[in-house]
Parts: sequence; C-alpha cells; structure tokens
Amino acid sequence: MSPEHCYTDTEACAHHLAERLGPDLRVAAPLGLGKPHGLLNALYQLTTADTSRSLSLYTALSLTRPHPVPGLEARFSGPFLARHFGDDAVDPQYAVDQARNALPTNVAVHEFYMQSGALLGSSTAQRNYISQNYTQVARDLAVQDINLLVQLVARRETAEGVRYSLSCNPDLTLDFIDQVVQAGKPRPVCVAVVHPGLPYISGHAEVAQDYFDLELCPETSPPLFAVPRQPVDLAEYALGLHASALVKDGGCLQIGIGVLSDALVYALRLRQLDNTPWRRALVAIDPRGGTHALAARMGGLSPFRAGLYGASEMVMDGFMHLQRAGILKRRAWDNIALERAAACGRLSPETPGGHYLRGAFFLGSHELYEWLAAMEAEDSDAIDMCRVSNVNQLYGDHQVLASMQRRGARFFNTCMMATLLGSAVSDGLENGEVVSGVGGQYNFVAMAHELADGRSVLLLRSTRRGRAGVETNIRWNYGHTTIPRHLRDMYVTEYGVADLRGKTDSECIEAMLAISDARFLDALCAEAKAHGKLAADFQIPERWRNNRPEFLREALAPWQRKGLLPAFPFGSDFTEVEQRLLPALKWLQAASGTWHGKLGIVAALMRPGAAVDGEQEALERMGLAQPGSLRERLLRRLMAAALRRVHQASSQRLPS
Repeated sequence: MSPEHCYTDTEACAHHLAERLGPDLRVAAPLGLGKPHGLLNALYQLTTADTSRSLSLYTALSLTRPHPVPGLEARFSGPFLARHFGDDAVDPQYAVDQARNALPTNVAVHEFYMQSGALLGSSTAQRNYISQNYTQVARDLAVQDINLLVQLVARRETAEGVRYSLSCNPDLTLDFIDQVVQAGKPRPVCVAVVHPGLPYISGHAEVAQDYFDLELCPETSPPLFAVPRQPVDLAEYALGLHASALVKDGGCLQIGIGVLSDALVYALRLRQLDNTPWRRALVAIDPRGGTHALAARMGGLSPFRAGLYGASEMVMDGFMHLQRAGILKRRAWDNIALERAAACGRLSPETPGGHYLRGAFFLGSHELYEWLAAMEAEDSDAIDMCRVSNVNQLYGDHQVLASMQRRGARFFNTCMMATLLGSAVSDGLENGEVVSGVGGQYNFVAMAHELADGRSVLLLRSTRRGRAGVETNIRWNYGHTTIPRHLRDMYVTEYGVADLRGKTDSECIEAMLAISDARFLDALCAEAKAHGKLAADFQIPERWRNNRPEFLREALAPWQRKGLLPAFPFGSDFTEVEQRLLPALKWLQAASGTWHGKLGIVAALMRPGAAVDGEQEALERMGLAQPGSLRERLLRRLMAAALRRVHQASSQRLPS
C-alpha cells in the first residue's frame, strides 16, 4: 500500500496536516539528524500565525548552527560557518526562538536531551525538559497522545515497491509506534520526509512503504547537519592514551562524541598501527605503572587481532576510523541470523556472519555519511542501525544474544565532574539547570555491571577554567548526580585511571586523588579527612604531586615534535590559517574570564613582541589587515598580541 498522499511542496504538506489533525498538534520528531527542519518550521509558522492553534513538540537534540557574538568571535566564525554548513542550511526555528526565550505561548517544546550548554539561559527549555533514560523515552512518549510523527528518511525503489530507511534514527520511532499500538491508542499520522543525501541503511532500519501515511519529497533539501571536527590538546591525548590500554582485544566498544572520544579513538589507532611509539608514550605518562597494571589485568598493550565489536547508541566518526584501521571487525549475530542458526542446530557466537557495528542513531561529519553509504553498498551486513532498546539494555527477548555480543565490553562515556566517592555529574548543575541530559549514560553504566566482564569507563578532564581561574572537576561532593556512587566503576583523567569497583569509600577516595590535579590535592584530602572518610594520618604520596600540566607537556613533547599528536588527528574543517588563529582566540577567551587573565592580555598589548610568521595572513582572514575604525585598530592589536603570545608560549614549551 502506498502513502495516501505524496507531496513535493513543504508548505502544502504542512497545511494538509494542520487541516487533518485540527488545532492541537502534538508532534514527535527524532533527535539529532533525523528532524525534518523544513516541515517543522512550516508547522511552527502556521501555529505562531494563529493563536487559536497550539503545537507541542516532543524531541531531543535540536541541532542549530552556532550564533557567534559580535567581535573577534563573529569575525572568525562567520566565514567558517557559512562555508561549513552552506548557504542553504536550515535551523529549526523553534530552537532558535527557544534559545533566546522567544517561544510564543501556544508552542511548547519538550526535550529529553539538549545540545550541550545551549539552553542554560532558556527558561522555557529548562521548565519543559523531561528527565528520562533513553530506553524509557518511547514508553513515556506513548501516553502523550501524539497525533503526528515526522521523520527524515532515505527512499529506495525495489522490485517489491518503495522501501524507506529510518537511516540515522531508528532509535525511538520503532519502539514508540509499537508502544502506542500495544496501549490501544490511535496510531499517529506518520510522515516520511525524504532526503536524497541521507544514507540508505537496510536491515532493522528498513520499513515497508505502508509504514508511513504521507511522503514529502521536497524539490530541494538543505545539506545534512555535519558536526565540525575539534582540536585535541595534550591533556586530552594523555587521557586517550590511558583509556586505550583498558580495551580488551575481541571485546565490545561503546564511545560517545567530543574531543575526549576523539583522543581515545586516535590512541586506539596508534596502539594498532604504531604500537611501539604508543607503548613508549604510555610509559612516559604512566610512571607509577597503574595503567599498565590495569592493562595486564583487563585491557591490553598489543595490537588488536580479533578486533572489536561496536555497540553504541550513537554512531560517530570514531567508528569509521576504527574500521579503517582494522580494529572494528569482530562480527556478531543479529536476531534474524540467530533464529536461522538455532533452527539449523548450529548456534555458536563464533560462527562467521553478522555485523561489527550496532547503533541506534548516527551523527557526525559529511565523511561519516559518505562512509555509511559506501558500507551499505559494499557490505550491507556490516552495520546494523536498530531500536535503542536493542542497543542500550540487555533486557527483553534479546538478552542472551546481547550478552554474547558484548563480551569484554568497555562502555566509554564522558562526564563534567566526579566526586571522590565515585558519583558522576554529566547532565546538569546543582542549581537544577540542565546542561544536556542523561541520554543513555545510565543505561550503559548499569549494563556494564550486569555483564560478567563489562566495565563502565567515565572520561573527564581533571580541571576546567572557571570564572575564578582553574578549578578542579573532581570534588568532595556536588549538589547534582547523574550516576550514583553505588554504580561507580572506572574513571580516567589525563593523570591516570581510577578503578573503583568493589572498593571501600576510603580506597575510592585515594584512587580518585591519584588522578586529580596536584594543585587541588591538599584541599580535597583535607575535606575527606574532615568528614571521616580518610584516615587522619593519611599522607599524599609525593609522586602524586607530579599531576600537573607541565609534567604532561614535558612527557609528551617528543611525540608532539614528531607529529604523532597533531592538533587535528582526523583532519580539520578549518583552513591552515584558521588553525593558526584558533589557539590565539582560545587564549583570549580563557584569559578574559579572570582578572589575572585580563592583566595578562594588557601585558601582551603593552609588550607585543615581534611579528610571527603568517601573522599578516591571519589578520587578513579576520578582516583586520586594514582597520578602518578605532575599534578595528584595537581588535587588530589584540589579535596580533594573542598570536605572538601563543607562539612564544609554544616555542618555550617545545624547543627544537
């Protein structure tokens, strides 16, 4: 059966839906890439233009392009954003309005996961946030009387008729529709919005033509949202090196997104492709041997022979790089293959076949989307995009299969802060404001405790730069918790690994102190003692005093000089000139946040030093080569001083 209506005009489709469903639209849309911005914008505009109508949207991760503030940030980001996202890019207008507290009263947006930090200042977003574990979203959504589901899809003509692929987002749609039907509620109108650039993924992501009620195939489609690749610094590389030694050959891997995950992936590739330098770098940053001891017990130091199996709610660029390096290759059964094998009496997890990567949604670079399309054409069994309930948990009819797939599992996630007692702060602040969301982090932490040889590994930088300067990310306590301390397992910072599983509180505190920045050790230790959780006669080992940035810079300097720790390990979306500008802009941003830093900026302006190579080209890129006003002349001086300051600091740290 074909969809009852096929549209090429987005506005006409929106008007049809509004007339059909009445004045109260209750809409579900996938998280991230799978949201059809054009159709949502048309429905939003219809609602805002008519106060007798209302729109309630249930979704997550509404991706918008950055909106830089005027000044140096806008001068740098403006041309880059136009080039990276393209002139035809479309933002979800509701998200733009919500970020500036401008949503009309007849529109409500409920998200269970927000673009990190983007909505801290939005009162409506904070009030309407729904705190949920990823695997419970479909269940909770089924009782919201949703009357419309809209989703970006890929379309394919076959001998049996048209087929659709949920492609980037089979995560919640399939579970949600099943929950609605099982509850005896009316099935929402389902709209397939076809995007020609979306990779067609078959298997569990594929549905028949009659799954959708309407098809919208716009005459033009905006480019897919692509995440810009970010630079990785030495501390992040050190963290990645420690974490990469915890991964067991033949095991299962889950990784998230961001620079810490990039550092982990790069270190895993180095372990595989350039093992001797990788080992030597690990020795350089692990003088106490703690990471090496853990590697011997539960990870590994050798290249991967059997390879890894990927099971991650989010498929991102890292898996592509691991597959290309020959690491992601251990295949596992899917449900269909298992049923066939069981019927033939040859059930064995070692039998060849199946996929080597299972995910619930994907988001990344344009290169990732091209790779996924190529993998579908070359080896359609390799990647299994499926329901989130089949990725993020072990429960249900796939429990035995999932346990076999996930042997030796290492579930890596990131967090903002951790406490000495082992709880994690990943999604919100102690004042109740939501930074992002729980997502699937709790699911993977809990799953690691259920698996016989699974481990949860939370990654975090030991410090961050706050308003008062450098602050520790390892606290005695914090007024918000994402992962409670009874689920504590493993933490990794740039200074090492803390294995907390089965440890007493005092042992956990000592392990967390050992991976904390030395500048905060005395205060943290004193607080733990004051609360009776650390023995009064405990003395901080002198070797922990080396947990400082200068130790890492010295330890990794040889590898950095050899080009083995590049600023952009997987290529850059920035030009060479922009890559030279980034450290200077980062220094200005960090320094302007404190009085001490502002004095440093003044000193750099007063004593700028000699011009550096490429300075004029960098100033031209910023539109400051020929300043035409007093403000532009000041910005030029500021930019030149920052370029020289960063160059001088880099030269002092890495002598040739």
